[in-house]
Amino acid sequence: MARALAAANPAGVTTKWGAGAPIFRSADGSFSFKPRGRIIEDVSSTVGSRYDGRNITTTGARALRLGIEGAVGTHFIYQFEMDFSENTADVVTAYVGWRNHLFDKLDYDIRLGHLVNDRSFEGITGSDSTPFHDRNVVANAIVPQRGYYGLGGQVRIFGPTWHFSTQLTGDRIDGDQRVADGRTVIVRGHWNPVKNDGNIVHVGAWMFDEHLSSAQRNLTRGTVIGGRFNGALRVQTGTLDGGTGTTGYGAELGGYAGPLWIMGETGHRTARRLDAPSFQTRASSLSGGYFLTGELPPYNPRTGQFDQPDVKRPVFDGGTGAIELTARYETLRFSNIPTPGEGVGNDPGRELVSELLHSGHVQRDALEHRQPGRRLHRPRRRRDLRHAHLRQLLMAVFQHVLPTSQHSIERDDS
Repeated sequence: MARALAAANPAGVTTKWGAGAPIFRSADGSFSFKPRGRIIEDVSSTVGSRYDGRNITTTGARALRLGIEGAVGTHFIYQFEMDFSENTADVVTAYVGWRNHLFDKLDYDIRLGHLVNDRSFEGITGSDSTPFHDRNVVANAIVPQRGYYGLGGQVRIFGPTWHFSTQLTGDRIDGDQRVADGRTVIVRGHWNPVKNDGNIVHVGAWMFDEHLSSAQRNLTRGTVIGGRFNGALRVQTGTLDGGTGTTGYGAELGGYAGPLWIMGETGHRTARRLDAPSFQTRASSLSGGYFLTGELPPYNPRTGQFDQPDVKRPVFDGGTGAIELTARYETLRFSNIPTPGEGVGNDPGRELVSELLHSGHVQRDALEHRQPGRRLHRPRRRRDLRHAHLRQLLMAVFQHVLPTSQHSIERDDS
């Protein structure tokens, strides 16, 4: 039988099924090839809002991926993926790279091509590995204006309990070729001060600085709050033109003990504008989960992100699969824009509530304006002001903010 198999496979190619796809390797291990694919489709519904435009049911495909990855020899690596969701064909990840050892227990890789940002814990986690329906507001809002991807280069260094990366990229692949690209610099690092078989502590930090090209001066954003259900659950900025660049930074703290995990993130972004105050974005998120079936959280200590869980009792083997309870609380605030907005989302395994409120600055300015022959009383406490005008603020948001055009968030990660 062994001789027959060898005769039928003179190249000695081996096939192993792993991570949802076959991996082909040459007999000497010098070549490997793996097809990649991903299908994520959504059906979502929101109910209970006093604004009828929010009580809708929608369908869509968040990810329809097809790609390849592999290696030539010990050091050369490559990956290419296309996404066909939203009725468009879009290049996402497309790079070649080189990996090697620097010293004992110290590795590095260099990648050139269309790269995803190494930014934020959930921002770098794959869309098929996030513990919720969508990434949190830190990943979606504290982001370069050009989005999750840019064409350029990246260097990553990996130690036993840490990693550090830096990348310099231009705009997304095949942008406007008539003008110079923008420029984005991103750095991120993480450290595991505690790391053993059943417990990990994660500490991370990152920042980016972006100079916008002359072809992309629009800073308008519409960010989902509480998860991506539909275009009605967004915190909107209104139209913002004249952008020159953005700077953002964030911090990560969390870890796991056995099947229980918790992760907190916070971030701040400043978007600079010509002849106008800088547009400010603040976001924070606290999330956690517990695997009822006993799996360890799928944390990757090499890159400081989540992967897919290692299921103890797969359904295809007659088991229960992995069952996890999750919860998340997140906040988002826009300021220094004509219609400041705030959003709050609670997500115990599914999104429950989101609010869009004017910050009250516009109403405060109107109350403090003195009219001839009339003196208006100035409220002593901002909370009293909000209570007195809450109905007016909500009506203003519903009538003027929500009906604006719905801007989709950037296409998600690799």
